[in-house]
Amino acid sequence: MDLESIDKEYVLHSYARDYTNFVRGKNATLFDEEGRDFIDFASGIGVNSVGHSNPKLTEAICDQAKKIIHISNLQVIEPQALLAKRVVELSGFDMRCFFGNSGAEANEGALKIARKYGEVNFEQKRYKVITLKHSFHGRTITTLKATGQSSMHKSDFSPYPDGLEYVDSIDDIYEAVDETTVAVMIELVQGEGGVEPFVKEQIQALSKFLKKEKLLLIVDEVQTGVYRTGEFLASNLYEIEPEIITLAKGLGGGVPIGVVMTSLKDIFSAGDHGSTFGGNYLSTRAGLAVLDILGEEKNRGSLDERIEYFDKFLREYERLDIFDRAVGVGLMRGLRAKDSQIQAKVIKESFKNGLIVLKAGRDTVRFLPPLTISKEEIDEGFKRFEKALATIS
Repeated sequence: MDLESIDKEYVLHSYARDYTNFVRGKNATLFDEEGRDFIDFASGIGVNSVGHSNPKLTEAICDQAKKIIHISNLQVIEPQALLAKRVVELSGFDMRCFFGNSGAEANEGALKIARKYGEVNFEQKRYKVITLKHSFHGRTITTLKATGQSSMHKSDFSPYPDGLEYVDSIDDIYEAVDETTVAVMIELVQGEGGVEPFVKEQIQALSKFLKKEKLLLIVDEVQTGVYRTGEFLASNLYEIEPEIITLAKGLGGGVPIGVVMTSLKDIFSAGDHGSTFGGNYLSTRAGLAVLDILGEEKNRGSLDERIEYFDKFLREYERLDIFDRAVGVGLMRGLRAKDSQIQAKVIKESFKNGLIVLKAGRDTVRFLPPLTISKEEIDEGFKRFEKALATIS
């Protein structure tokens, strides 16, 4: 049996797969089994933050694998403690961290923290968490319910948990707050919802309001975190201080990891939450290597230069008739197509021309290149993008 046949026979059909078989990669370039090269403007949906086969990350993973890959969280794990310290220090906030394996798990942890806060800090229990239309918070039953895209709320998986409500806009949050509300959960740049950033002043006003009401602001930074927007956190970019922040995707550079960090430093007691694999030696050692690499890129100005260079191309393409505008911040970007048919054609033709770009809501063609992408790879990627666009009337 060939690879496609094996996959179709033995793997559950939950993805609309392409069957190009990639066998190796170098920074922002992937190679398939036939030797064809593809410029990667997707980085595994924002995961491969330091590119493919990064030598420093590879060395850290191999070195750790020779020692210890995993023990339980019943013992202290040195790289976990060091990574928590590094994440907190880079955030600039006074917080503690809990480690899991994914963004969905991090968001589940955030919701549990909010629920316990609502239990112990009010005379009458507060439990409701408000989220936004076009949001995306994960694929578990609870985080699906927290996701504000109605297409995600299929009856196949119902009934969904109570206590989660979504509204159309930031302005609608104020009216939705009631005596059961404990928190608001938002992405500062909605990734799956169309790479749409919110207005800074609007978010700052919301943060101020929630603090006044002693309610929690949960910021889902699963996609925006770890320098994706140009700063370590989008929360830093927006100059707010949430009570809870979630991270995942780019932190491990491809090794699964998730983090929920909170200023409610003593909210959990032993046994309140746990994860078998979360924060093990391998994932947290990888996280430390990623932060070393990206911290250096940020400090010497390379990341900011890359963001500016990438932006110049997008500003040119947004002038074309098939696009409305460029959206996003940092290297979390998109081009809003006129309609979904154009969006689909752009993605398909780009791949035919050796360029990987992504789909996002609101008819957006999404770009999430590795944060270490070279100028040469950016140049080549947009040459291929131009060829793809030439085939679309």
